[in-house]
Amino acid sequence: MKRLALLMVLSCLSQNSNAAHWVVYEPPAGKANGKHIVLLAGDEEYRSEESMPMFGKLLSQRHGFKCTVLFSQDAAGVINPHNQTNVPGLHLLANADLAVNAFRFRELPDADMKHIIDFLDAGKPMIVIRTATHAFAYSRNKQSPYAKYSYDAKGGGFGGLTVGETWTYHHGDHGKEASRGLVDGKNRQHPILRGVADVFGPTDVYGVNPDFPADATVLLHGLTLTGMNPDDPPNLNKAIMPLVWLRQCAAPSGKQASILCSTIGAAVDFKSEDLRRLIVNASFFLTGLEVPARADATPVGEFNPTYFGYNNAKKGVRIEDQALK
Repeated sequence: MKRLALLMVLSCLSQNSNAAHWVVYEPPAGKANGKHIVLLAGDEEYRSEESMPMFGKLLSQRHGFKCTVLFSQDAAGVINPHNQTNVPGLHLLANADLAVNAFRFRELPDADMKHIIDFLDAGKPMIVIRTATHAFAYSRNKQSPYAKYSYDAKGGGFGGLTVGETWTYHHGDHGKEASRGLVDGKNRQHPILRGVADVFGPTDVYGVNPDFPADATVLLHGLTLTGMNPDDPPNLNKAIMPLVWLRQCAAPSGKQASILCSTIGAAVDFKSEDLRRLIVNASFFLTGLEVPARADATPVGEFNPTYFGYNNAKKGVRIEDQALK
């Protein structure tokens, strides 16, 4: 009986140790382009745990990228966007060609945070989506050497370093005024904008600071609408704001890293085909590949994202549930 009990315990431990803590989407045979993208899902409001797997499948199956998606999660491998301190797999950034960052207010162990800063120090590119302008918030370990990347640190922390912006304010009325993306006239020929014209999202336009970086190349401007529908008229009392921009940032090592920021980017925003196409285009451009004339932005399988909001994440979803069926 004791032996049987011991075997049962060992079996449980083995199953727990083999639990999936991230998901990998391999490209179809013969279609691999040789580039690896790591996508970071971890925010309480905008359902990045749904949008990042969608992009992982799309970029891998349609365009040949190897994609790895990391999630904020509980110890048992259950996705939990409210767990700000546990995102296993960040060491995989060492072999990534691009990172897509959809974090919000994470406070990671120093050993994990080091992988993110090492990635930037190597001069590797990153796509920063919506709340990742304020990706980190240090309230537990303010003595950490990485506390300087907190959104409220001097200089704007991580966001200030990378995209030139940290958290500012809701320019549109949150939940009442949606966003329309306007292509910048001067930069309309930029490869990231190929096939991109009709961008709409239910999330509101973020405001930017008066000292918005002069070295940023604005690709889309955000126009605030008077309602939540694509055909609602604009709110002419609110100025347009930078919505998507490209910037070269100097990493602590001195190397230059190319960063694309999109402050439109809730899962429901990515129902917009052209907004998905913009992220696909950016993935090609930032990894040094030729951007297609009109990239396929069709999701693989169904994509019915949950509307943004706190406490509405799907419960009990495990990492392995995100595997490509």
